[in-house]
Amino acid sequence: MNETLKVLETRRSCRNFKPDMVKAEDLDAIIKAGTYAATGMGKQSPIIICVTDKTLRDEISEENRKIGGWQEGFDPFYGAPVILIVLADKEVPTHVYDGSLVMGNLMNAAESLGVASIWIHRAKEEFESDFGKEILKKLGIKGDYEGIGHCALGYAAEPLSKAADRKSDYVYRI
Repeated sequence: MNETLKVLETRRSCRNFKPDMVKAEDLDAIIKAGTYAATGMGKQSPIIICVTDKTLRDEISEENRKIGGWQEGFDPFYGAPVILIVLADKEVPTHVYDGSLVMGNLMNAAESLGVASIWIHRAKEEFESDFGKEILKKLGIKGDYEGIGHCALGYAAEPLSKAADRKSDYVYRI
């Protein structure tokens, strides 16, 4: 089977990560793949914030936990040591789609390199809050950005489940 198609068919979300940091060269390759996602009219509306600092990673996790309404101590990033946050410029009409394609590229690139991933939501709420706005300010990011998602990355602590069978009415042909 073609390697690209194999990655697309075998990638699963990871909900239990080892604490080991992703190799720098793999992380760089994953991020680069994200920057090559298709975007509406080639406007490249998304940006990617790479978080490897454990203190900031834990602060983001806690903010995400609060937004999600989980009990104290729950980690919505499942122990992943890296969080790639995708945001997109609200001025571009296709920004949500553009950012979603970046997320897909990040997760598929990670899979191709043996790095596990999961898309975690609530980035929109995070970056509408003072908490998220402060992160953007510290990074010198100006503009009106919407949080699209978090791509949590790391190495799986246990084997991932196999894909469920595809539903019979997934595709219609004319």
